[in-house]
Amino acid sequence: MDKMKNLFTTGEAAEICNISQQTIIRCFDSGRLDGFRIPGSRFRRIPREKLIKFMKDNGIPLDHLNAEKTGKIKALIVDDDAEIVELMVDVLSRDGRFELCTASSGYEAGLQTLQFRPDVIILDYMLPDVNGNVVCQTIKSNPDFESIKIIIVSGVANPEEIEDLLSAGATDFLKKPFNITELVDRILQVVDKEYVAAVH
Repeated sequence: MDKMKNLFTTGEAAEICNISQQTIIRCFDSGRLDGFRIPGSRFRRIPREKLIKFMKDNGIPLDHLNAEKTGKIKALIVDDDAEIVELMVDVLSRDGRFELCTASSGYEAGLQTLQFRPDVIILDYMLPDVNGNVVCQTIKSNPDFESIKIIIVSGVANPEEIEDLLSAGATDFLKKPFNITELVDRILQVVDKEYVAAVH
């Protein structure tokens, strides 16, 4: 696998644990393995951290799970300006140190955060459906996401709003227009300690 997954099907979980899919399904249905069902379907999904807990609880080696770690910084870009997103994706993907995902609304950002589990979110302050405060608070209110760093980007926020954003859980603030090299530097700064720890 060339990309670190954060949600697994029962079949994938069975392969990683080296046990049968029926056993995984039984453990899921009995509550020994935490996960959720896709609304309106029979499909079960198991978040990465729940699978790790299950494996540790049952003495299953994590080798297969850890083998897929890419060592790249996972960045979620949230902005409704397609040109800005394209520019960021272009520069960050050429940099080679990042694995990228994008979203254009607060709602989409929430879904992608759940599925992609980014190390850092580059978040536009003014989104079509919500503002950056709401997104920050929603993400930071979930204990599973407490290690995610959030960099707010905006051309309009005043000092009071910036303070509010930092209080709501943002890690850093970058004023638009910004130099893309500065953005890369900021990302490396905010995730550096965790990133070095995770890779080495």
